[in-house]
Amino acid sequence: MQLTLEFGGGLELLCESKKIHSVNVEPQNGAAKLNMKDLLLWVHTNLIKERPEMFMKGDTVRPGVLVLVNDCDWELSGQLETSLEEKDVVVFISTLHGG
Repeated sequence: MQLTLEFGGGLELLCESKKIHSVNVEPQNGAAKLNMKDLLLWVHTNLIKERPEMFMKGDTVRPGVLVLVNDCDWELSGQLETSLEEKDVVVFISTLHGG
């Protein structure tokens, strides 16, 4: 499944300073659809190159990371259970900044 992943607010530094990633991710364990929980595991394994604790806590994103799926807050679409479709755009933005 072709997806576009975007990282901002400093999270791109965890992915070799690359903000936009065009990726191909397949559903896991014979599932028919890819969901956000599977995508986060894939991102943790394949894209995060340093300090993964700054991106994830347990099996979800850390507090302070805004997640948008096709410009819609994932909290409105089911968070980890949000189903993804071909050519979806998933954006991760850190809302925590130093002062």
